[in-house]
Amino acid sequence: MVATDVIAANLETVRGRIARAAARAGRDPASVRLVAISKTYGPEAVLAAWNAGQRDFGENRVQEAEEKIPAVAAGGARPVWHLVGHLQTNKVRPALQLFDILQSVDSLHLAEALQRRSVDPVPVLIEVNAGGEASKGGFAPEETADAIAALRSLTHLRVQGLMTVAPPVSDPEAVRPVFRELASLARRLELPELSMGMSGDFEVAIAEGATLVRIGTAIFGPRH
Repeated sequence: MVATDVIAANLETVRGRIARAAARAGRDPASVRLVAISKTYGPEAVLAAWNAGQRDFGENRVQEAEEKIPAVAAGGARPVWHLVGHLQTNKVRPALQLFDILQSVDSLHLAEALQRRSVDPVPVLIEVNAGGEASKGGFAPEETADAIAALRSLTHLRVQGLMTVAPPVSDPEAVRPVFRELASLARRLELPELSMGMSGDFEVAIAEGATLVRIGTAIFGPRH
């Protein structure tokens, strides 16, 4: 378990780095929303970050969230919850009950399942495999425009933007072209939200236009 004061200090450091990266890009720091990725960390870590002012949190797995989110609520916190990992269609119903925004809609099949099961319109981001990695899901960049056109006809989905997971690299500059391509695609599709950048590369992502950065390790420490 990471100490509460360490999480608070880490958050302050990350926020400072976000503000400086935005300033270097000529952007308002308020235009970048920090999503704290709390996967593998317990409710006490989320509550520590909440008490330090963090309001958006992300989880990768519905099964983990089913235990964690009620426990966090019982602790008096009501964050905005983002699902950032792959969503299986058999987990759509609980995901819709648990999460406020689904960042990883990666197929028309999943989108149609969400359309059938959602009661109120659900905010979603479309996952794009901008790095072209065979091991990752998501739409290929060249498929995304047609996919968005199809998804916009689904009345229970509110398509707000694009999301990508960049390839792991030792030098963040190596993934700048990935972020740049996604930003260009979002502009062409007139989508305002752009979720890209994690602990190792978020400053480059901000320089290229990220509006949401998904940071876990830099806040909570190495994964268990």
